[in-house]
Amino acid sequence: MTDMAAKARAFAALHVPGDPLILFNAWDPGSARAVALAGAKAIATGSWSVAAANGFDDAEALPINLAIDNAARIVAAVDLPVTIDFEGGYATDPSGLGEHFAWLAKTGAVGCNFEDQIVGGEGLHAPADQAARIRAARAAVGPDFFINARTDIFLQASADTHDDAKVDAAIERAGAYAEAGASGFFVPGLVDLRLLERVCSASPLPVNFMAFPGAPEANAVAQAGVARISHGPGPYRIAMEALKAAAEQVYRD
Repeated sequence: MTDMAAKARAFAALHVPGDPLILFNAWDPGSARAVALAGAKAIATGSWSVAAANGFDDAEALPINLAIDNAARIVAAVDLPVTIDFEGGYATDPSGLGEHFAWLAKTGAVGCNFEDQIVGGEGLHAPADQAARIRAARAAVGPDFFINARTDIFLQASADTHDDAKVDAAIERAGAYAEAGASGFFVPGLVDLRLLERVCSASPLPVNFMAFPGAPEANAVAQAGVARISHGPGPYRIAMEALKAAAEQVYRD
């Protein structure tokens, strides 16, 4: 087993339902080092934060070569496993996805988020189509790379519309994505603990929850069976607010 495969497997082992891996998302080598020094067990990026830090909008407006270069520099900056928010893989067709996933894996990253929304369009890829995309990605990166399959069912609907029918649809996707070779299942936007527990109980994959102000606390989320908690764009926003406040103080003085 190569060192990278060992690191990827160690990263996968951190996903324990009820005792979740906590990821405080970084966006560049400097922020990754700061998070590592704080005691992180792994480093994750958030696409929104990476794009904003480089002067771009989210949704793959950041050119893929910059995304890959940023990933490589983060991997080189820390000794921890690194997982990259790779959005929709910068391609729709399976062959293009395979090429892009292979390129990402060469950076030394041990995994990535891969979403099922149609980037630049509307709605979600059909479960069978997204499963085919996951199979192509898996074939390109081998068995150990952690593909965190994200569903945007809940992000694309207001929280007051989240119900058992949407959970049923999410569970169907979790099964299809697991069969296609995914390693984890990400349900950003879902904050109802009863519904979240249903997903965790039925998903064949470890479930990832996204924390944000107003969302349930980590202990409650862990009790629902979540195996991973990430913070999305929150850390970047905190850092930029602190920077802005410090600059305002200087200019006032």
